[in-house]
Amino acid sequence: MTVFCGIDWAERHHDVALVDEAGTLLAKARITDDAAGYHKLLALLAEHGDSPDDPIPVAIETSHGLLVASLRTGNRRVFAINPLAAARYRDRHGVSRKKSDPGDALVLANILRTDMHAHRPLPADSELAQAITVLARAQQDAVWTRQQVANQVRSLLREYYPAALLAFQGKQGGLTRADARVILTLAPTPAKAAKLTLAQLRAALKRSGRLRGCDAEAERLRDVFRAEYAHQLPGVENAFGHQLLALLKQLDATCEAADDLAEAATAAFHQHADSEILLSFPGLGPMLGARVLAELGDDRARFADARALKSYAGSAPITRASGKKRFVGRRFVKNNRLINAGFLWAFAASPPHRLTASPPHRLTASPPHRERTRTTDADASMETGMQPHNGTC
Repeated sequence: MTVFCGIDWAERHHDVALVDEAGTLLAKARITDDAAGYHKLLALLAEHGDSPDDPIPVAIETSHGLLVASLRTGNRRVFAINPLAAARYRDRHGVSRKKSDPGDALVLANILRTDMHAHRPLPADSELAQAITVLARAQQDAVWTRQQVANQVRSLLREYYPAALLAFQGKQGGLTRADARVILTLAPTPAKAAKLTLAQLRAALKRSGRLRGCDAEAERLRDVFRAEYAHQLPGVENAFGHQLLALLKQLDATCEAADDLAEAATAAFHQHADSEILLSFPGLGPMLGARVLAELGDDRARFADARALKSYAGSAPITRASGKKRFVGRRFVKNNRLINAGFLWAFAASPPHRLTASPPHRLTASPPHRERTRTTDADASMETGMQPHNGTC
């Protein structure tokens, strides 16, 4: 007898439903979100024929968490059903729009019973690949948080401290640079910045890790800070300074977190067998390669062909055709983290002269396909290097 399991998950408890191939409800239960509840679930599955050689497939509306991790131990196939798709299946059983947690668990079990072939199980990635996924995504989140806090610092400086914006304008990293954070912490107001001496500025630059050009940079910063600018009232300026110090503490924490996570992600990435293959692609460094590996995984059976991979990455267009109407447009449902990595990859793989404006004679001499080379480079690398059955990556 073939059995299918559906789980409607929640924060504190989960509803479970088991059905057979005819759709008969075999069992239903509510388990707690702890080790005891997981043991109860596994015991319930074992009562209905679950075994290591023939595990019962499970449908659930999430791909994360301890419950999913406990279910994925072994050869069990776990299907992460999109909640929007599950809602459409719910309407197949009635138009009254009724809804309950046990009913949703039954709907999920019936999805596997009728349409398991139309859904993909979670990829069987290795433990190292899953660890790289956690680290790479956390590092990317830290980078986004760092930029968000840096934007808040910039907006605050525009209110009362234009000299600080001018001092680090055009510098790589901007306000997230170590020297910018050290100097702004030392002088959070324009009045304090104007009183900084060359010795204080040199010492601050050295504390930030700068080794060369400290004298010239200190003189430049002193000239910038002592120029004429509009000022807020002294009391208001000091209040803005306190707010800046609070934001700088957050910025320091996000910068440190991004650097630490990048170091951990690259270290784990170099341990993976696929790292050498990914690093052989033009434009892929350790951190960007870790992000690509994190989203693709190392399950060779995950993608049927190159087009499936391109669809997952969002680089393959989608067609909507009905009657006499036909529309081909970009794909909105995609892995946004992977497409972000592909965007950076394309620019990193391009030679520097192709990222700058070319003289008119070179523009006319270049063939038309040059305009698309940056995207096709990354697409070609994905198609040729990430084939699921070529025995490499």
